[in-house]
Amino acid sequence: MSKQQLIDRLAEEITAKKVCSELAAGATQLVMGEGSADTEVVFIGEAPGKQEDLQGRPFVGASGKFLNEMLASIGLKREDVYITNIVKYRPPENRDPSTDEKNEFRKYLDKQLAIIEPKLIVTLGRHSGMEFLPSLKISRDHGQPKRIGDQVYLFLYHPAAALYNGSQRQVLLDDFSKIPQILELIDEQ
Repeated sequence: MSKQQLIDRLAEEITAKKVCSELAAGATQLVMGEGSADTEVVFIGEAPGKQEDLQGRPFVGASGKFLNEMLASIGLKREDVYITNIVKYRPPENRDPSTDEKNEFRKYLDKQLAIIEPKLIVTLGRHSGMEFLPSLKISRDHGQPKRIGDQVYLFLYHPAAALYNGSQRQVLLDDFSKIPQILELIDEQ
């Protein structure tokens, strides 16, 4: 069975077990993730927004356009990486997911990551970063790879930060430009 088939089976399990049923009731659909399940890099956001919920794809709104631009800046496309969120249903009114909602989905995210086996996990935003590094201070830790256990993480500002604050745009591009070098360093270890 391929990695993508295993992820598809995981999505079916989430639906069958009625994970976060209240969120599911208010959402259009489950947004599991997209891209290559055979990738070296997984990008993780917090939860789907309105456009993501409607299209069933992560990061497709304005933040997604900037993510595509950043990927292109290092010679990658969405199809080359895997993009997902901690929480797989859109919270109402785009509110932040609750701790309980994140906790309910966390084991499925962990299973998803175990299937993909990425060399590098890139978190997009403070909320997703704190899922892996509770002491994260995004203003201090962004752009600095950290090994936690056997996994290497890169914590980045959320692409939306650049949309609200133009000075963050270059910070994000600079941090993003480190990804190929980080992957090389992982290969050398």
